[in-house]
Amino acid sequence: MKVQLASFREALAELSQHKLRTLLTLLGMIFGVGAVIAMLNIGKGAEREALRMIETMGLNNLIVQGPELEKEELFEQRKQSAGLSLRDGEAVLATLEFVEAFAAQKSLETYSLYSRFGKSEAAATGVSPAYFRMSPFELSAGRLIDSEDEQYFAQVAVLGESVARQLFPGGSALGERIKINQLWFTVVGVLDSPFVAGSEFEGVRLGAEQDRVFIPLSAAMQRYPSEPLAAEVTELKFKLVDGTDAGEAARAITHLLNRRHNSVKDFTMVVPAALMAQKMETQAIFNIVMSCVAGISLLVGGIGIMNIMLATVLERTSEIGLLRAIGATRRDIRSQYLIESFTIAILGGLLGILFGVLLSEVIALYAGWAVSWSVSGILLSFSVCAAIGLLFGVYPAIKASRLNPIDALQSD
Repeated sequence: MKVQLASFREALAELSQHKLRTLLTLLGMIFGVGAVIAMLNIGKGAEREALRMIETMGLNNLIVQGPELEKEELFEQRKQSAGLSLRDGEAVLATLEFVEAFAAQKSLETYSLYSRFGKSEAAATGVSPAYFRMSPFELSAGRLIDSEDEQYFAQVAVLGESVARQLFPGGSALGERIKINQLWFTVVGVLDSPFVAGSEFEGVRLGAEQDRVFIPLSAAMQRYPSEPLAAEVTELKFKLVDGTDAGEAARAITHLLNRRHNSVKDFTMVVPAALMAQKMETQAIFNIVMSCVAGISLLVGGIGIMNIMLATVLERTSEIGLLRAIGATRRDIRSQYLIESFTIAILGGLLGILFGVLLSEVIALYAGWAVSWSVSGILLSFSVCAAIGLLFGVYPAIKASRLNPIDALQSD
């Protein structure tokens, strides 16, 4: 052990005599390890963020949405289909045993939203009570819309966090009144801020709850006039029984709705589980590509190590001859040069870890990407760096050990 530590100290002393050359050699390893660590951290963060985004939709849910169409196209569709309705949700729930519950949503054309303290450009949405149970909404104050509100067409509202700040800056919104278009509503709850950083996932808008006002679906349908060709509801959300295959369930629900709508394509199906699988597949491809790029950087770093070690052999030929003359074996020479190349790789790996951590933080700060630290990724990149240092140091070490002592002593 003492001999090995002494060899490492000698290697550090030798490398310190050529600081600039050593630094240039280290750069390849630093950038390679740093790139691997940053890529893995960002990839891990993206996966975690994707999981959080999916949770806002409900991984065990299926979402059916009515598309936005031009008036002419909508007119043609309404000749054969009335669009999404509560009866569609009831039919699916009654027919398909793997559907546990459903919730409906109706978006309102909101042209005026204000309180006595402020105003907002947010939109109002009517939702059934089950809407909040099917997604992980958190309350910061008050309560959610319940079945009694739905039954009596109650003029109550739950505000998103951003809307509450706009309408009631610096004060509590609970118990206060807001006016949505021509009607007044009493605020009974305020949602907490969503825990997702992104606003869209695979084309599906997320995190919009903080910018919306929720009222009972019955009040939205009865107290606000609808456009002549508008569907009864704009979205249906179905909760599946645990263990149900989301793809099969989506096909079954689509088939049933197609029959009810005379095969008119007036709805789209969103499968959160399928979106998640697609995201993970895309992320895996991204990780592979970035790993290859980072691997090339490490390979270039390894070539740099071999280059500097070959140059060192040429510079220290007479020293090698002297060591052989006083009794050093070929194995001793090989070990000395392998330790030097390994030391370079270790230094490059350690500095690369620092660079990777810094690069991850800079990317997270300026690009707004999520970063999640991967200890296994750091250990893997460091191990690969050390292995490359050893691998590319083998040839220079063998070349040094095979020098003829007499010829080496006579070299300049």
